Amino acid sequence: MTAAGSTRKHTALPKARILIEALPWLTRHHGRTVVIKFGGNAMVDEELKAAFAQDVVFLRHAGLRPVVVHGGGPQINAQLDRVGLVSEFKAGLRVTSPEAMDVVRMVLAGQVQRELVGLLNQHGPFAVGMTGEDAHLMTATKRYADIDGERVDLGRVGDITAMDTGAVEALLADGRIPVISSIARSQDDDHVYNINADTAAAAIAAGLGAETLMVLTDVEGLYADWPASDEVISRLTVSELETLLPDLSSGMVPKMEGCLHAVRHGVRTARVIDGRVPHAILLEIFTDEGVGTMVVPDDTGTAAPNATTEGKPS
Repeated sequence: MTAAGSTRKHTALPKARILIEALPWLTRHHGRTVVIKFGGNAMVDEELKAAFAQDVVFLRHAGLRPVVVHGGGPQINAQLDRVGLVSEFKAGLRVTSPEAMDVVRMVLAGQVQRELVGLLNQHGPFAVGMTGEDAHLMTATKRYADIDGERVDLGRVGDITAMDTGAVEALLADGRIPVISSIARSQDDDHVYNINADTAAAAIAAGLGAETLMVLTDVEGLYADWPASDEVISRLTVSELETLLPDLSSGMVPKMEGCLHAVRHGVRTARVIDGRVPHAILLEIFTDEGVGTMVVPDDTGTAAPNATTEGKPS
């Protein structure tokens, strides 16, 4: 063998080791449904968006069945500013007037979804866009917030009351990647409602009997004692999360409530991962360490929340 050939073999070995490390996770997840909530900085950074699309298509080619659920906070804020409407949040949820709802619907289904479908379809004819309105995927009712014991009107913000995942399952059976905007119509008043994307992703994951729910966000995971410490909890049970939930920041509450809902309703694991890390999805699913916080059912024998345990199920 020539010196050049020997060098090529040597430099390729780490790539082979990475692939071998992924083998047990490929085996475990093959044929399973993975619901991914796309949000945070990954939605606005061009390189992160491209890496996200590559990850999702990789999952599809690796034999998994990815489903993408998205919000569009930054894009909605920008469009509301353009039309002179104020962005307001209460209890971590966007207050949505009828005028703001028109903007939300336009941005989610007409801008964010189309861009994401286009990015995914650069790699093949996989992605199909839909909203929670389509085929009655999600049915909603008006939601109120409870702030300091007072009922607060959030406008056109909805709670999911029913799911019909038949259209999504048909797309998955056809080898497609559903890309779902988090809006839904009510049977009560025929209004269209803004559904928190974390909540929508959790409900869809539960409805599909998904293997895992992955929520992309702009933090490393759930911190054990923020702001006193930046130690990330790698793994915790439903009961442990229930204990921590009242003390979480308002922005993290819908994400962790979504994780709780998913795992309580049959999803094997729910994970909050740092969407600022390129290819975070692949790192979480196909490496031994993972990146972020994973929520598991109570009967898995996990360590306490502040323990630095391995980020993968045994």
